[in-house]
Amino acid sequence: MFREMRRSRQTLADAEIEDILARGTHGILAVSGDDAYPYAVPVSYCYENGKIWFHSAVTGHKLDAVRRDDKVSFCVVDLDQIEPERYTTYFRSVIAFGKARVLEEPEEKRRAFLKLAMKYSPDDETGCRAEVERQFTRAAVVEIAVEHVTGKEAIELVRRKADE
Repeated sequence: MFREMRRSRQTLADAEIEDILARGTHGILAVSGDDAYPYAVPVSYCYENGKIWFHSAVTGHKLDAVRRDDKVSFCVVDLDQIEPERYTTYFRSVIAFGKARVLEEPEEKRRAFLKLAMKYSPDDETGCRAEVERQFTRAAVVEIAVEHVTGKEAIELVRRKADE
């Protein structure tokens, strides 16, 4: 169902993929948008155990698209280092494919929303809980259940690891 990576030597190990998803600060959500045009939008997110969560306004293009077609992809760029003298870029990225759903059950939504808030303000649980309650009815929370994930890095980084 999902394609194998063509340049398999550049494939990241599962542990590296998990680490990138956990530490990334934003990702690009891609959905099937209006009139079958692709729609890709940056979002803040959190990741844990094969699930990605992000928040959104309660109406709009993202939610309309997710409700119409739950299949999505999500890309996180971990490294984007331009090497002008080599005419290349040292990159590292992850792409996850999965099914998205808007969380409707209040406690499930609250738990995911709090995880998201705590990722960006880890030293302020009290403030995070208050902010989640303040925004609770004005925000939607979407969960992506990851079905397939790949990670890739520049061949130069693969070679550097081999030399170490």
